[in-house]
Amino acid sequence: VRAVVCSARRGGGVAATCPRIVRLVWPRRRHGLSGSWPRRRRKDELSPRGAERKSRTGRAGAGEFEGPRRRRYVDGPRGLKYLVTEEGTGSKPQRGQSVQADYTLTLGGFQDEGGRVVDSSKGFLKGPFAFYAGVGAVIKGWDLAIMEMKEGEARRLVVPSDLGYGAKGAGGKIPGGATLYFEVKLTGVGDMPDLNEKQQLWLDEHPL
Repeated sequence: VRAVVCSARRGGGVAATCPRIVRLVWPRRRHGLSGSWPRRRRKDELSPRGAERKSRTGRAGAGEFEGPRRRRYVDGPRGLKYLVTEEGTGSKPQRGQSVQADYTLTLGGFQDEGGRVVDSSKGFLKGPFAFYAGVGAVIKGWDLAIMEMKEGEARRLVVPSDLGYGAKGAGGKIPGGATLYFEVKLTGVGDMPDLNEKQQLWLDEHPL
């Protein structure tokens, strides 16, 4: 702020001159060469500090959508959508290999979005669900997702009805044509399967 000072003469004498502030002048804030005010950032735009941090670390600072409800889901095969919520460090399963997974199934969205829980492996006297991967022992959406997950990895899955229970639904709890919302974690991968000739032939004739 720059104070503009003038001299006021009292009594007509030069010795009686005293300074007083008559107005405050705010300097114009300039941006670049145009002299215009800097534009406001959009809500989804990174700040300069955030952009610099992302260039160094690969991760953005303030301004990046980081919550699971705001991150973008990845388009998987045949309309399946998924979001990795926890990275895995183990290996991916092979077809016919035994695996274990924890899961929660909701309808109408995920649980923190107001979805209704219809099934879960979590709770008293419950535990991880065991099955053989990639052989049709579970719904198609699970087979497609589990085969791409590493041991220890957790995902949110949005499974369309044709990869779930189809037009008929299941068990009276899942209506026909329902989209399924799963939170899944691959908790265990068993030993490699020792397939005989007939089993290998079946896998060849029934690709995912």
